Amino acid sequence: MGRLRQKGKAGAAKAYVTRTAAIKKLQCSLADFRRLCILKGIFPREPRSRKKANKGSSAPTSFYYAKDIAYLAHEPVLRKLREHKAFAKKLSRALGRGEWSDAKSLEENKPVYKLDHIIKERYPTFIDAVRDIDDALCMIFLFASLPSNSRIPPSLVENCARLASEWQLYVMHSRSLRKAFLSIKGVYYQAEVMDQLVTWLVPYQFTQNIPADVDVRVMLTFLELYQTLLGFVFFKLYTDAGLVYPPPLDAKKDEGAAGIGAFAIQDTTRPTTKSLPKTKVVEVEGRQVTGKDVHQTIKSLAATTSTDNADVDMAGPETATSTNEDEEFVAQPSKSDPQSVAALPTLHSLQSLPPSLNTSLFAPYTFFLSRETSRPIFEFLVRSFGGRIGWPASSGSGSPFDENDDSITHVIIDRPTYERPDETPEERERRSRRKHVQPQWIVDCINAGKILLEAPYAQGATVLPPHLSPFGEHEGAYDPMLRADEDAAMEDEEEEEEEVEMADDAQDGEQDGEQDEDEEEDATSNVLKAIAEATDEAALRTAELAAEAAGLDSTAFEKEVAKARRKLKKASKEKGTDGVEDKEKDMNKMMMSNKQRKLYEKMKYSQNKRNTERTTLEQRKRDIQKQKTKGKS
Repeated sequence: MGRLRQKGKAGAAKAYVTRTAAIKKLQCSLADFRRLCILKGIFPREPRSRKKANKGSSAPTSFYYAKDIAYLAHEPVLRKLREHKAFAKKLSRALGRGEWSDAKSLEENKPVYKLDHIIKERYPTFIDAVRDIDDALCMIFLFASLPSNSRIPPSLVENCARLASEWQLYVMHSRSLRKAFLSIKGVYYQAEVMDQLVTWLVPYQFTQNIPADVDVRVMLTFLELYQTLLGFVFFKLYTDAGLVYPPPLDAKKDEGAAGIGAFAIQDTTRPTTKSLPKTKVVEVEGRQVTGKDVHQTIKSLAATTSTDNADVDMAGPETATSTNEDEEFVAQPSKSDPQSVAALPTLHSLQSLPPSLNTSLFAPYTFFLSRETSRPIFEFLVRSFGGRIGWPASSGSGSPFDENDDSITHVIIDRPTYERPDETPEERERRSRRKHVQPQWIVDCINAGKILLEAPYAQGATVLPPHLSPFGEHEGAYDPMLRADEDAAMEDEEEEEEEVEMADDAQDGEQDGEQDEDEEEDATSNVLKAIAEATDEAALRTAELAAEAAGLDSTAFEKEVAKARRKLKKASKEKGTDGVEDKEKDMNKMMMSNKQRKLYEKMKYSQNKRNTERTTLEQRKRDIQKQKTKGKS
């Protein structure tokens, strides 16, 4: 006889635990339970049958895996939280009794927990940690821009600002920045670190207000985990790059609002005396020989050998290098197909290819920021691509040069053009040598991977080129950068097709009027019907023979064929697909399951919606261009 299964002790009722039961088992508060779940990466689960998991009850509740709760029961952080709870009771009792010495000793021995072991558990490899720092960077940059209050201490904001500057400093040093986008929420950046794409959001430098309905405790718990994670990641990145971590901070520059410039990058200096091994001394024929003497002897022997070889073959090295430089793969024709030539990539052809990424895009240029532009954003962008940048003293200290420097090539300015009445000839000449561009030019150059023309982004321009997002562009999306001549060519092509159709109809009417009304009209109609119904080459050949029998010449036949093809193309555009494809799609949908059919319908709905939006935007663009053309005329 098999074992009897008792209700509520097997299956889903055993695999899942409610939140109330989990808190009761761990003997902690709800706030501590939430903190533990955030730190350990445990989240609620959805069972297949909520009624079975809740032992027959249908009350709304949250479920967790029983194994996850058992995993939390042995967490060292939970033990520290219990010790902190006992410490809080002892401290409140000592303060209530006026025992100040005991309260001071308790405060000095306050229990503190660390999250190092949790980082090692959640991220077994360094690549796993790099993949997961997107949210951490967004949270760090957010709290670095928040004001301090009773819930957010100033030390926390300062630490977040330090971590943000360390990350930007590493990205600038390693030239890892790839894309940027100026959005309404803030500035999106994307960097490539350890072959992993890291995308984060930096808010603009506005006065931030913390909403009252936001649970700051949950965000602070995430921030506590992210600070520890970024500390591990930054230490590894700086160490692998041979840099000192944390980077030294200049207090005077930091007080002068130097920002990233207050940090300095230093290479790791290793003492040479400790790292060098002890010299081994060996006696040979009564004389002491060290390792240094052995190396010098080997070098002298190599030098004498090279001179002897040079006497034997004077042109040896030069000939070898010249042959290596001039050597190129010669494509030989195939024996089976003499006309085809094998096109294989060679070293010379690969070297001649254009580079896919230019990390020194702004290296030849020197920029100066106007006071109304955001200095942290554009300092980070320009320095990440090798450019030099300066700013006025009102934007902070630490500028490498002033506004009167003759090496300045571009001025990033975001205000309308104006004329200074007291401008000297020297200042006018200096201003004419520089190119004044708006801030969007910097970001568009980075996303395009090349230096764009400055004229569309000139100072005072009101209509700038569209600033498109470089992230996640889907195929077939609307492209506002489509040139006007391409749109005009499409419109001209459509107008030519309409004119050709009208001319063909008129010519057909004249030919029909000249021919006999009885016999030739019937023959011509049969031929036109055969041409319209011709779907392959064989049917088209049959229609051509019928046209010859009816007395139609080749020119008229070709016109009729072109006319029929245009009508078929127009009908296919309006309908989208022909009837055969529709039948095949219907048959394929019949063979799908309900889940697959619903997914396919959602995909088609999204695709049709995108196509409709693209068509609407393209038509709106054409209408605007037509209105502009009419206004000019």
